[in-house]
Formats: sequence, C-alpha cells, structure tokens
Amino acid sequence: MSGKSGDKRANGRWWMCDAQRVTSESTDPSHAGTVPDIAALAKVVARQRAEMDRLRDQVATSAVLERTKGTLMALTGCTPEAAGEQLLQRAKAGNRTLLEECWITLGALMPSGPGAAQEPRPDHGFPGLAAVPGPTPPRAVPPGAAVPTGRDTSDLDDGFSALGRLGKALVHVATPQDLAGCLLEELAADVDADALLLFRSLPGGGLEMIGHAGIEAALATQWSQIPPLSGIPALDALRSREPRWLEDFERDRRQHLLIGDPPDRWLSRAWLPVPTGDGAEVCIGVLRARNGPFSPQARQLLRAVARLCAGWLRSFGPRSEHSAAASAAAAQPVFDSLPGSAMLLTPLRGPSGDVEDYRIDAATEEAVDVVGRTGRELLGRRILECFPSMAEEAVWHGCLRTLTTGEPFEGEPFAYQEVVDGAVALSTHAMRAARLGGALVVTWVRHDSSDRQEQRLADVQRLGNLGWANWNLVTDEGSWSSQAFLVLNRDPALGPVRLADLPELALPEDAPLLARAVRDVVRTGQQFDVPFRIRTGDEVRHLRMVAEVVADTDDKPAEVHGFVQDLTAQRSAELALVESEQAIVTQHGVLRAERTLAARLQHALLPLPTRPVRLAGLRVEVAYLPAQSGIHVGGDWFSAIELPDGDALFVVGDVAGHGIDAVATMAQLRFTAKGMVITGSSLTGALARLNTLLLHSRDSHGTATMVLARFDPAEHCLMWAQAGHPPPLLVRDGEVRYLQRPLGILLGACSDPHFEEARCDLRPGDRVLLYTDGLVERPPEGIDHGLDRLAAAVAAHHTDEPGSLVRLLTSVLEGERRDDVCVLDIRVPSGPE
Repeated sequence: MSGKSGDKRANGRWWMCDAQRVTSESTDPSHAGTVPDIAALAKVVARQRAEMDRLRDQVATSAVLERTKGTLMALTGCTPEAAGEQLLQRAKAGNRTLLEECWITLGALMPSGPGAAQEPRPDHGFPGLAAVPGPTPPRAVPPGAAVPTGRDTSDLDDGFSALGRLGKALVHVATPQDLAGCLLEELAADVDADALLLFRSLPGGGLEMIGHAGIEAALATQWSQIPPLSGIPALDALRSREPRWLEDFERDRRQHLLIGDPPDRWLSRAWLPVPTGDGAEVCIGVLRARNGPFSPQARQLLRAVARLCAGWLRSFGPRSEHSAAASAAAAQPVFDSLPGSAMLLTPLRGPSGDVEDYRIDAATEEAVDVVGRTGRELLGRRILECFPSMAEEAVWHGCLRTLTTGEPFEGEPFAYQEVVDGAVALSTHAMRAARLGGALVVTWVRHDSSDRQEQRLADVQRLGNLGWANWNLVTDEGSWSSQAFLVLNRDPALGPVRLADLPELALPEDAPLLARAVRDVVRTGQQFDVPFRIRTGDEVRHLRMVAEVVADTDDKPAEVHGFVQDLTAQRSAELALVESEQAIVTQHGVLRAERTLAARLQHALLPLPTRPVRLAGLRVEVAYLPAQSGIHVGGDWFSAIELPDGDALFVVGDVAGHGIDAVATMAQLRFTAKGMVITGSSLTGALARLNTLLLHSRDSHGTATMVLARFDPAEHCLMWAQAGHPPPLLVRDGEVRYLQRPLGILLGACSDPHFEEARCDLRPGDRVLLYTDGLVERPPEGIDHGLDRLAAAVAAHHTDEPGSLVRLLTSVLEGERRDDVCVLDIRVPSGPE
C-alpha cells in the first residue's frame, strides 16, 4: 500500500458500530463528525474507487500479457517484440482476443526436457508448449469460412462473447472461490448453469473442493473432501482427462454418486478436467436444474472455458489451500455469536502477489460500515470500500506485518462517538488484528474500566496456577486472591495466614528455610524466592513463594507483596525425567555388558582366518562384518572345513535375534552341523535333525536359516541344501546368476519339514558366494532389489586377486548396517597355483 495515493489515506477515521448510529470521531472529542460528513466521504470514496478500478484493470491486463511474453521469451529465446507479435498472430489466426490467447498459452505451458529440440509445434507454434486436447472454441471459425447450414450462428456469437468476457474477468480473480463465482456468472446464460464447483485432486487420490458458486455453504462443507471412491464423476474425468457428460438423471443416479441434497435438484451435469501440463489436477463441475443433453455448442464452449481456466490455475492459482468459502461458511456462525465489532478478512492479491485489498468473509452483528451496512450485509465486500480508514499508513502496514509474521497488531487508541438511546457517548477504542490461517481477524476493542483488568489478572492467575498475597506489617493483616487460597489448599472462610505463621503450612523439613526467608524480608527488605512443600491429604504439593517489601514514605517496611505458585506438575515431570534417565543409563550399561560378553563368546566360537585358506583344491575367503546399529551381537555364522574323505564342507547360517541367546544357539548349530556331516549324515538328514534340535531343545533360540554345501574334488561337483536361506551366487565366464533353490523351510518352523539337495558342477575359474541375508536386505525395499544389487556389484568387481572380497562388500553395503553380514567366497582355480 506504500504506492497508494495520499488522498486515500488522508483524513483516515476508524468506523465502528456499537449500537444504533455510527459517526466518525478524531482523538479530539471537540471535532466530532456528522452523518452528512459520512455520506459525503462515501461519495468521494466511490468516485476514487471507480478510477482505481479502471487503473487496476489496465495493470492486471498488462501483468497477464507481460507474464505470457516473458514465459515465451524464456522458452524460445525471442525478443519481447517478437513474443508479442507472435501472440497477436496466434490470436488472430484462432479468432480469439489477445487476453484469451494469453490465458490459453499460459495453460498449455510444459517445460522442455534437457536437450529437447526447440522447433515450432504445429499446435502452438512455440517450443515447450504442450498440445491442448479438446475441440476448438465455439467461434473458432476461420475468417471467410462458411458456417454449416442448418445451424444457428447465434450460438457461436454467444460463445465468442462469453469467452471474451471471461478472459477479461479472469484478470481480477484472486482465489479459486472467486474463479467459481466468475465462471457461474459468465456461464449462467450460455449453458443454463445453475451451480458451479471446483475440485482439486489430492495426493492420496481423493478430491478437495477449492471453490463453489450457486450452492449453500452447508452443502459445500459436506462435500469439501471426497475420498477416492468409485462412481465419482469428477474423479473419472480427472483420471481419463476427458469430460464426463451426465445428461440422463435416472441412469446417472444408478451409476454415479451425485452431489446434492436431494440429488435431483440438478438433473444434468458436466465435469471437465482442466488441462495443466502433462495432466489435470482441477476439475470444473457445471450443474443444471433442467434435464437433457448439453448442445454441441455448449460442449465446445465448456471445453474452451476449461482451457482458459488452465492459464489462471498454472500462473496465479494457489497450489495448496483449503476452500476459502468453506472456511468463511464455518466462521460466520461463530461471528454471529460474538459480542462487539469483529470481522474476518481474506487478503486479495494482484498479479504481482501484493495485497491490494481485503474481502469481508465474516462479520459480527455489531460491525457497521460508513454507510450503515451491518453484519451479514458486509459479506463479500471490500474493506477499503466499507472502511476507508483501513488505508491509513500505520494500520495498513501493521495488518500486512501480522499477515506475514503472525505477530498480532494493535493500533493506537482513538476516540469514538456513538449515539445510544438518543444520548451521545464518547469512548476510547483500539483496532486489533490477528492472523487466522491465511486471513485476518480484525476487532475493535473498547478500553473500559478496571473490571476488564481484574478479569485479565484472574485469567493470568488461573492459567499460571498462582495467586497473589499481601501483608500489612503495621496492622499485621493479610489479603490473598482466591487463587492463592486454592494453591495453598486453605479454606477462604479461615482468612489469610499471618506472615509470621506462613512457615507452619510447609512440611517440617522445609519450614526452617521459609521461616528464615520471611525474617530476612521483614528485617533487611531482601526479596526472596523460596521453594517449599505442603501436604494436602495424601498429596504433596511443590510450591514456590516470591515476595518483596514495599516501604513507606520514611523508607520503613510497610507491606510485603508476593505470589505463591503451584509447581507440582512441573516438579513431578522433572523427577520422572531424572528417574527415566537413571533407568536408561542403567539399562544401557547392562546392554553394553551383554554385548561385550556376546562379542567375546562369538569371537571364541567363530575364529576368522586372516587370509584365504585352501580346502579340497578350492581357495576360500571369509568375511564377517558386525552390525553398526544397535548394541546386540547377531547370530550369523559360518563353517569351512575339509572332511576326512577329502571333501570340503561349507556352511553359512543365521539365527533369528541378537544377544547372548542368539550366540549360544549359533554355537550349538555350528558344531552340531559339522559333527553330523563328519559322521556320515547327508545334507538333508543333517538339516532335518537340526530342525528337531531347535524344536525340542530348551535352550534353543527361535528359528534359523542355513545353507549346507559339500564339494567333491574328484567329481568337481557341489552338492547343497538349504533351509529358508538366500540362494548361492555363481560367477562363470563373467556371467552372474543365482542357483535354483531346492525345497527347504527355515529351521524351527515346523515339526515335519521336507528338504531336498541340488547339484552344481563346478569348472575352473568358477566362483561361488554363500552369504547371510544382511548382505542383501535393506528395509523397506524387497529382497529382490538386494539380490539384483549384489549380482550387479559382483559383475562389476569380479577379479581373482586376493582381498577382492573386502572391496566387493564395501560397494554393496552403503550406509549404516542394521544386521550382521557373513560371506564365504569360494573359488575354483583356473590352473595350477
């Protein structure tokens, strides 16, 4: 508002209502205004507003044109003159006004991808502009072309007129609610529209009403949010990006969920998606009371209207706001019950984004403007029209600051003269503004007598759970507030306690400290702030007493003023926090001790070789990486031994859970599995017995997965079986694949499992990886992603050099590890080593 003319702010006065008549009054009561002065000022404001509206039309139209030219310049690299000339040529070729062409161009904007060819498109002639689906506007007939016979050309002329009016009207639209009202006003005569709705799609798949016209506020509130249900015509139109024409009410009511109470209030409807870029987020609903189909001309007109609206929605439409109308409808009943003068103001922004005015969306009955309109008569009007004094510099910028920062604003007090029951009364008021969402609540507050101050003091004491207390040292009398009696749990009928007897209310262990503070404040005048406790039945309250001395004219102590506050809730929270912290520290120590013990036990039971080992002619490398998150040790384990007959046994397993129990179960399974295979058990037989061991062992720890593999160097074959474990990975001639898993369920899951063996013939240069799930699992993604990631990493880092396993794990394990990782890297030499 810094650029507003000075005459708009000059002679600014606050306009209030409190009873029957309202007059203007400066801070000097002797210069009270009169009713004729108000009428004259209203005429001046009306003339100034008409001139401002004309200038605002020019500025808004220019802003839309310049925005369109600037966008074309950014997309094509052309000059401003070339962009303007091309817009004029396209408008002439399409038989459109320049303003319509601007809206259509803005609605069709689609950013070009990197490296996209910047060549003209046949649909627009500009690169970066997406094709707009749908038919041409009703009057888009090439110059000189004949109109088809048998068709009334008045429909085309009417469509041209409606689109031309709509193009001009859009420059003044500030909110989706304004857009809905504008569309209904322009379409009511052309397509017999009786109501208009605007819905926007939500990320969750539902709809949100962002604007409406022609329906009641209660119905708008009822349909403000629509879940993603089937049978919603607006949702169908947005998903298909094609209009939905509902022209047979009896059929439509069986197939769709229709808006209306009752639905037969509107017998035909049209739902048109507004194209914006690659998709459609907003849908326009046109509701008609009459039945029957939409004429071809009406359909073409509505499609063209949707294209015009796309430009406004892309350039000026809000991206995430709730319906202003729904908010206003919900607020007005509240304002109807409020006393005094108050209003809900919604900011109206121009094309530049600056606030140019405010719309009155709710008002109390006692709110009156300069011409005598009250309450609901003010709804929808502009604040500068009804209250010119709002243009005053300090007030305007104070409201803007509140709207931006949320900090409440209170203007300077001003004198106000009102006529109540025929008598003139003068009072002092102040204007206050507070932010409510994206709007302002403006109130005019009367500065009255001390009863208001007393109420505020009582509220402060109640909210702060404190009460004031005074003692007269000369008369030895005291006076307490009602809240002080509540805090100290004393019956008001007994009256205040003498200052010297105050320590008797405290617990015996706290009384000496409070008594010393009372003596010092009387003798030396030293202020004190002392905590103490009192007992109230079975409860102990934690209180705080603050007091100071007030001296008389001879500088002698005359009174003691102070307050007592109940801090029980705060103190209880502090004590609970201390206890919780102590419990956490204790538990943390126990868990760390358990981790240390488990880690030592794990290292003793699962020694790791420091370099690759040779088993049955194979080179085997082992890696074990503990989890980085948490303080528990996992149950991942391995075995790689040469059997008495010269074969090699490879085992990798993972016990569910962490801690000492998991380590103990790991050791039990590890040694038992080796012992069974060494003594002649088959791989599947060993798995079946291990399953029985987990089911019936009292010390076992839940379930476990495992893979057993036995390599025969004479046959060069690897026989393997698994129990719910990820499949081994085979690398052969640079190709990476996973072995097909034989049947096998995890150990400890059921009493009668079935296990099968699989055979894999190995060749010189082959590589086999056995691993635990910590290498491939990364919540929340599925394990298939992890398996693909591991295969890709192995293919990229395949080498025969020793120590390559560490580099492979580093590339696969990114970020913090949540689980232990155990890997056996088995290689068949390519030749003699």
